[in-house]
Amino acid sequence: MARSHRELKVWRKGLDLACQVYELTRKMPKEEMYRLSGQIIRCSASIPANIAEGNARGTRRDYAHFVSIARGSAAELETFLVIIKRLDLAPEDDVDHLMVEAEEVGRMLTALRARLIPNP
Repeated sequence: MARSHRELKVWRKGLDLACQVYELTRKMPKEEMYRLSGQIIRCSASIPANIAEGNARGTRRDYAHFVSIARGSAAELETFLVIIKRLDLAPEDDVDHLMVEAEEVGRMLTALRARLIPNP
């Protein structure tokens, strides 16, 4: 295991993704601030936060559990981005870029979890 979550590429990419999501919400209609904007900020911030918390835990099983939660947050973010795109609430190119980034982070989380708890 990495000694610090800051050493993990997936944590850094997750943090970048959360910051990019926050920037996207600034381009969304103001009335969405307490609807979708708030939800996508929370779920995107949850990705690096859960990676950090899991890394700080004492066991690989606990770490894998928090990585799974982060993976769920990445899937939740992808779903919200599809809704935002369908409702035309933000620039399509920005949403498409974030969808690609969220998918990549999701794949990285899946790989990290597999390394933590290999299949029998």
